[in-house]
Amino acid sequence: MNIFAPIGRAFFLFLAQIGRLTMFTVQAISHIVRPPIYWYAVFQQLMRIGYFSLPVVGLTAFFTGGALALQIYLGGNRYGAEAIVPQIVVLGITRELGPVIAGLMVAGRVSAAIAAEIGTMRVTEQIDALTTLATNPIKYLVVPRLVAAVISMPILVAIADSIGVFGGYVVATQTLGFSGGIYLKNTVDFMKTEDVVSGLYKAATFGFIIALMGCYNGFNSRGGAQGVGAATTNAVVSSSILILAANYVLTSLLFAK
Repeated sequence: MNIFAPIGRAFFLFLAQIGRLTMFTVQAISHIVRPPIYWYAVFQQLMRIGYFSLPVVGLTAFFTGGALALQIYLGGNRYGAEAIVPQIVVLGITRELGPVIAGLMVAGRVSAAIAAEIGTMRVTEQIDALTTLATNPIKYLVVPRLVAAVISMPILVAIADSIGVFGGYVVATQTLGFSGGIYLKNTVDFMKTEDVVSGLYKAATFGFIIALMGCYNGFNSRGGAQGVGAATTNAVVSSSILILAANYVLTSLLFAK
């Protein structure tokens, strides 16, 4: 029976990790709804999470839209359905690719930075110093990042949707021979409000996941520089996996017939 002992230990460690994450999440949410809120810190995080992520999100969305238009054209060409390119591009970008691609890119950039920053504060005992000074570290460090991420991600995704659709337009008109006016008309006629709104709902959820996993892994880092590095890696990996899992769940809920 000793061969099953490692499996049991791993299972109990997994349950303990879920319990710690759940308690941390409940603490963070409870402090969000209770004053005070450090609005200057929220503004700083809005700049770091949202504004400084615009270049990477914009470039990624542009090339994703262009590649999507090209692939749809090549696939539709087999069945004489090339005209569906603008409709599928706007649908794929607004519902799925815009939120998911932006979420993954921001997770790689922001979640790692949050985990490294808070993890460094943990191993250098700066978080203990905040507690000594009667400042709640959850409210001072975690809440501003959660609020800023939830606010900034829908804005980033809205911009990414526009740039992604524009990327498809550029490829379609400059490479595939589409008429610009007809392409835009088909895009506007096919796009629905619920398609865009569903992507923004996903973006807010992804923003919460990104900030939460960065803060959680940073808060629980141990062991000096090596522990901070492990926390940074765990933050990116866990954020990416949870974003993809949450995307599936939200798609099932929002578009269930």
